Amino acid sequence: MGKRLRKAELLKEIDRERKALDSTLAQLAPRQWTRPGVTRGGWSAKDILAHLVEWQKMNLRWYEAGLRGEKPEIPAPGFTLRELPLLNRSIYEMYRKHSLRSVREEYERFHAEVIGLIKIISDEDLTTLHRYSWTGPSWTLSDYLRASTAAHYLWARTRIRRWIKRERASAK
Repeated sequence: MGKRLRKAELLKEIDRERKALDSTLAQLAPRQWTRPGVTRGGWSAKDILAHLVEWQKMNLRWYEAGLRGEKPEIPAPGFTLRELPLLNRSIYEMYRKHSLRSVREEYERFHAEVIGLIKIISDEDLTTLHRYSWTGPSWTLSDYLRASTAAHYLWARTRIRRWIKRERASAK
């Protein structure tokens, strides 16, 4: 069960977590962006941003499919929620060869798309259980959007911040 944040609260939390993540990212030297080891799986900061991008894209696709009356395969075609580690590995492989520039551009673009979507959706549509066929019995659209933005930004920031501390400690 998520938090079921109304629009104003959701936008405020997303803004706060995005600014905190961007502040952490600003600490990275150019070469650090693509250095592996930020996560146990060997991801770089670029890989983490690509992960955020793809989860936001998936959320947008789910929403659009729902508007068309379809029930999207969640989390993705061929994957169940129990297979999130496999899906995340697939996302990593999909973006592995993408340039840092393209990933950063998509990071900006899809954040803006999600924010734009939130701004046009009513509080009722964001927070009502069963409002969309694809959101399931216990999560609202707000919960899904929060998970792919604010909560994911916090997750990313925590990993990158810890990695920066390890990098600094090993440089001494």
